[in-house]
Amino acid sequence: MSKIIEDLNWRYATKKFDPSRKISDTDLEIILEALRLAPSSYGLQPLKYLIIEDKDLRNKLKDQSFNQTQITDASHLIVICAFDEISELFIDEHLENTSKIRSISQESIAGYGNFMKKEILTMDKSKVREWNSKQAYIALGQLLHTCACLRIDATPMEGFNSEEYDRILDLKNEGLHAVLVCPIGYRSEADSNQHLKKVRRSKNYLFEIR
Repeated sequence: MSKIIEDLNWRYATKKFDPSRKISDTDLEIILEALRLAPSSYGLQPLKYLIIEDKDLRNKLKDQSFNQTQITDASHLIVICAFDEISELFIDEHLENTSKIRSISQESIAGYGNFMKKEILTMDKSKVREWNSKQAYIALGQLLHTCACLRIDATPMEGFNSEEYDRILDLKNEGLHAVLVCPIGYRSEADSNQHLKKVRRSKNYLFEIR
């Protein structure tokens, strides 16, 4: 069996974390770099990742997460946020960064920039917000696989009060909204879910060649 498949079979949605075990600084840096490298539409990365370490803050967030213990017991808590809008300045900063990193002139990518602006800046604001939020799920996939490779548990969660998260984390003032929550750490030996067989549909059901 390939290492990739082993990793994916190893991971599961951890229900109980061991609060005594902490992720090393080295592994955390790998996880954060994997998130930084996650793909997004046009490479714009309209996201921000909040690493919540403060215990009081995590307790407040737990109250808005149906009191799920993963929020407070995991080594680290990652809140994936998306921007409400994409401004012309945001796109210009992306183009400037592209020019700098690739050592090319901004003039050479001006046409691409104008195309992006035409497509994005004319979109309805609600559509832009929704589109930005979808980028969070792409990043989540990379986060889950990276953690599995490191044998670090991760639990993707949509079960939280997003409006209260936005209030507690003061996200609206930054033009952000919480999309996903992902506690990461190490499974507790008491979590019986780790011993359950993974339930997935068959290949014949899922795949069709046309």
